[in-house]
Amino acid sequence: MENDSRPSAGLAFLKMHGLGNDFVVVDARGGPDPITPALARAVGDRHFGIGFDQLALIREADGATAAVDYWNADGTLSDACGNATRCVARLLMEETGRSEITIRTGRGDLTCQDVGNGLIRVNMGPPQLDWQDIPLAEDVDTVNLPIEGAPAATGMGNPHCTFFVEDAEAVDLDTLGPAIEHHPLYPERTNVQVAQVLDPANIRMRVWERGVGHTLASGSSSCATVVAAVRKGLTGRKVTVHLDGGDLLIEWLEDGVWMTGPTMLVASGALSPEFLDSAK
Repeated sequence: MENDSRPSAGLAFLKMHGLGNDFVVVDARGGPDPITPALARAVGDRHFGIGFDQLALIREADGATAAVDYWNADGTLSDACGNATRCVARLLMEETGRSEITIRTGRGDLTCQDVGNGLIRVNMGPPQLDWQDIPLAEDVDTVNLPIEGAPAATGMGNPHCTFFVEDAEAVDLDTLGPAIEHHPLYPERTNVQVAQVLDPANIRMRVWERGVGHTLASGSSSCATVVAAVRKGLTGRKVTVHLDGGDLLIEWLEDGVWMTGPTMLVASGALSPEFLDSAK
């Protein structure tokens, strides 16, 4: 994906998704960073813009194949987005002809691999388990938080709160999600998952993403959920997470939490100068 247009002549983008977790991808290599909070919010609007769960901005990076910034639909930034990383990794692998690349993120340098059959695998790094690193507002038991339901807290470059329930479908996520996202224990807000352990190698999970809302899938949430399940003694370290949009394979290994799943390139286009002017 080459950045051959500038905001004055429109702004090129791709629309991609990983299991229905959808993204607008903008390549800013070779040019200035065009994204502002106002523009991210405008593009993310599903009625007046393009619509996305996250916007992934590709930048140049010394010592890595590229760097990626992740914008939420509310115009805030996140250090990590697993499915968006897999989508960008696919683009960069196709561009370079390589089957393994490194993407620089706020989470750190992430190793990405093409494992065949249309699947992209990413090492999301070791989980953050200390309360200060997640971060939480105070020193509490991160395996069993002092919140009704005793959820677990995990950091994957962004904070997570995972509830283990008997029936994931029965939970009113649109009520629970925003309430927990803004819980005072999470000073930077949090992603929220409701997870049902089907057996030691399978979890049914639904997710509410901070700054976005109810989404069909989330890579970092899937990683956090498996880490939480392992810490609670509910599953093994290799688990298939069944999301609303499809399945991700999560493996918590010594060098980090690896995530494997498919990607889809939906369309390419350009934001018009008129739209860009209206979003200033």
